[in-house]
Amino acid sequence: MTNPGLLGELSTRGLIHDSTDAAALEARLSTGPIGVYVGFDPTADSLHVGHLLGQLTLRRFQMAGHRPFPLAGGATGMVGDPSGKSEERNLLDADTLQHNVESIKKQLANLLDFSPGSNAATLVNNADWTANISALEFLRDVGKHITVNQMMAKESVKNRLNSENGLSYTEFSYMLLQANDFRHLCATHDVELQMGGSDQWGNITAGIDLIRKTLGRGAFGATWPLVTRSDGQKFGKTAGGAVWLDPQRTSPYQFRQFWMQMADADVVRYLPQFSLASLDDVRALIAEHEQAPEKRAAQRSLAAEMTSLVHGAEAAQNAEAAADILFGADPTSAAIDALRAVAAEVPTTAVSSTELDDPIALLVRAGVVTSNSDARRTIQQKGLKVNGQTLEEGETLANKGILHDRWVLVRKGKTSYHLFEVSA
Repeated sequence: MTNPGLLGELSTRGLIHDSTDAAALEARLSTGPIGVYVGFDPTADSLHVGHLLGQLTLRRFQMAGHRPFPLAGGATGMVGDPSGKSEERNLLDADTLQHNVESIKKQLANLLDFSPGSNAATLVNNADWTANISALEFLRDVGKHITVNQMMAKESVKNRLNSENGLSYTEFSYMLLQANDFRHLCATHDVELQMGGSDQWGNITAGIDLIRKTLGRGAFGATWPLVTRSDGQKFGKTAGGAVWLDPQRTSPYQFRQFWMQMADADVVRYLPQFSLASLDDVRALIAEHEQAPEKRAAQRSLAAEMTSLVHGAEAAQNAEAAADILFGADPTSAAIDALRAVAAEVPTTAVSSTELDDPIALLVRAGVVTSNSDARRTIQQKGLKVNGQTLEEGETLANKGILHDRWVLVRKGKTSYHLFEVSA
């Protein structure tokens, strides 16, 4: 069932930056299902959190009864969009791009419903309709309908032309390729709406113009504001690089911590944009957060929701439990999967059960302390905890038990952890 106020809700959530004729688009959304697409270039074999807002926006439309079309740029990914870029990126070959698209399909299945139905999600790849078009055909069927004046007026093109890196003809053609994607999806799948970040506005309107000229029909476009952090840094970037949706690149624990570590100013803005909870629930959570920001209620809620959505409820629960352990909770009651999550995040040393009887030698070998004297001094100062309990002089690590008959967790000071994996 469609939601006649969907565009208004998106605007209230801070998800509308520009749109073509908002009243006409809202009216169209209220009359029945609409096809909507958001594109991404598969430059890696995983999406990252910078892609997440677009895919969640498609999910909102699907939840409202509309038909989402995530578009993988298997063709445009070989060219590179100059929007928001200061220099031309490395181009990928067709085999690499195809591998990336196949890898990303699995991640999209967690975000959108691809099961058969009237509003099933459909993953499309623009290489399927672009790869076999000759240059002359493309110039004749697309190029003649979009003027150079129109392309030169695009802000990202202006910025690159005035930069030291300039703009290659390859990148300059990106607008034509994306416009043709919209035209193709409109003609073959009745897609009427394209959405993207605000830097895509010129590409989107070029597609609308091409549809009008070649298909004789109208189409719509809308963008959301570019997501940036309050400190000016790019959203989704950390000291370690991008925050990926692939658990092999960014573990569920690290993914959760990305949301947990958000500044208060950011999470209040991101919560309505990313959370799929109702606006009433979001407002109540923001009010709770603002009354006691030190409890980080908004960060906890958003971290739990996003981690569950991307990695599944079980992985989200284990990531939260691992975080609790690494921030001081009693590890003796932790589930085995939570400790597996901890093992993925802290240094781990394999030991035999007999080695636990000589804590000084073992702590030195594992690098927990620098020397025998450092070990003795740290124990005397009660600076070591084993499985959450202070290690006293004369005790062995085995005195504190073995968690799930497998691990001994040592903490030095407040934040330095080491896990010993015990074999018979």
